Amino acid sequence: MIRLGVLASGGGTNLQAILDACAARRIDAQVAVVLSNIPGAGALARAERAGTATEVLPSKGIADRAAYDAQLAERLKAHGVQLVCLAGYMRIVTPTFLRAFGPSAESRSCPRVMNIHPGLLPSFPGLHAQKQALDYGARFAGCTVHFVDEGTDTGPIVAQAIVPVLPDDTEAALAARILVEEHRLYPQAIQWFAQGLLSLDGRHVRVDGGRSPAPFAHANPMVE
Repeated sequence: MIRLGVLASGGGTNLQAILDACAARRIDAQVAVVLSNIPGAGALARAERAGTATEVLPSKGIADRAAYDAQLAERLKAHGVQLVCLAGYMRIVTPTFLRAFGPSAESRSCPRVMNIHPGLLPSFPGLHAQKQALDYGARFAGCTVHFVDEGTDTGPIVAQAIVPVLPDDTEAALAARILVEEHRLYPQAIQWFAQGLLSLDGRHVRVDGGRSPAPFAHANPMVE
């Protein structure tokens, strides 16, 4: 069983999906600590209700991002964290942080920082991926679990789920459907890591013997 550290800045629905999956033994892991850069973030309350340790490291007004991330890494390591999961964490981590959680023998060359993004990377990285997809006229949207590198949503892809864009979709409606898939996909990717099934070959993440989650969340609306 591995120890997870979850970084969150908001309400924490993906954190809740991870907590629930751990409690149901669908992930061979426990959430050792939830850390937020926002005092009062909803994710902290979710963690407290689950009996999980919480910490707050405010980022407002911090100019030295590397020094902040060094302190962040120290706090996570104090809880014995083996995999860091970003769950609505609204900061780009620095190389300092990524080096602190770089590949280990146990992680089979994989980085030890994972993120979920509400878009089908490499399309629509960054903020408001759902709005980007709608504005571009995309027929499909979805979500991506990926390892984190020094870019913005540019790390190696672990898994993806596809959601069709409907003719009358709003940003909120599309985001809600994608979120359902995020809650399904992220725990599965974490479980693969916990089981030692993931390995990295260049940019390609291999899943050794793992059963991939169904990539299509809904039937193709363009097919009669």
